[in-house]
Amino acid sequence: MADSETAHQLAPHDHVFLGRDHQRAERRTWAVIVLCSVMMVAEIVGGMLFGSLALIADGLHMSTHAGALLLAALAYTYARKYAYDRSFTFGTGKFGDLAGYSSAIVLAMIALLIGYEAVERLLHPVAISFNEAIPIAALGLAVNIASAWLLSGGHDHHGHDHGHAHGHHDHDDAHAHDHAHDHHHDHDAAHHRDNNMRAAIVHVMADAAVSVLVIAGLVLARAFGWLWMDPLAGLVGAAVIANWSVGLIRDTGGILLDRLPDRGIAEKVRATVESEGDRVTDLHLWRLGPGHLGAIVCVATTSAREAAHYRQRLANVADISHVTVEVQHAPAAAR
Repeated sequence: MADSETAHQLAPHDHVFLGRDHQRAERRTWAVIVLCSVMMVAEIVGGMLFGSLALIADGLHMSTHAGALLLAALAYTYARKYAYDRSFTFGTGKFGDLAGYSSAIVLAMIALLIGYEAVERLLHPVAISFNEAIPIAALGLAVNIASAWLLSGGHDHHGHDHGHAHGHHDHDDAHAHDHAHDHHHDHDAAHHRDNNMRAAIVHVMADAAVSVLVIAGLVLARAFGWLWMDPLAGLVGAAVIANWSVGLIRDTGGILLDRLPDRGIAEKVRATVESEGDRVTDLHLWRLGPGHLGAIVCVATTSAREAAHYRQRLANVADISHVTVEVQHAPAAAR
């Protein structure tokens, strides 16, 4: 007979699995959107006043990054606003991963467009206004560096919140959970990443990388007459962006599909339960949000242990913020 865990259903609990730096990251993202928007308007207006198509084009290009950052900012805002909405069964911690996945798709499309334009320029070279193009590329690089600095300032690469038990551990268990975390920095920390912020930074860094390549290409083209250097730099930039976008799609897609986030923690859960002679018959481990994992553990035992016993044992496993335990009791003779 199966004995499902009921002890913690007596009191209501929340499912808030947001990263520790969620609100700071949200504010930083909005700040960068303002910076990009001001730059965008200045370039477009300046281009119209001075008759510069290159300036207008760069302003429109800046708008694509402002749009990508807007996606990130709205994901932060929405996740925070609906964090306590019970219609989200496991909270809103995955909104950042959804936004990161969408942003990665946009990045892949940008890489394709840059690549297409570069090939077109290689096949059909066009005259370049070096005196205008180089300063604009340098200005774009400066904005991207400032944006990356702002975004990174609000992003703790190891940020995760274990300071509260999310209503699923009592105070002793939560304390043990926090204490155990100090001794578990050696496992893969991929499930700690804020993929929403990561996507925003990748957008900015991708643009910065392209700006550096474009500046190098333009300088060489002007110095030696190598017009092919400019589109070649574009092709290299497109390859770099495509590579980053594929990595982001792979990581965020795995989270959205509840792929096992950390094999080491799964083995730790199994070893913790089976160390007393019991057997794990089913185990599900998935990411709920930055630094937060959920676990469903089915245990077969010949002892009289109940679900609360295993919950207490699993409180010592770092990064698990939500645990559901099901116990299947079997008579000793059945072994």
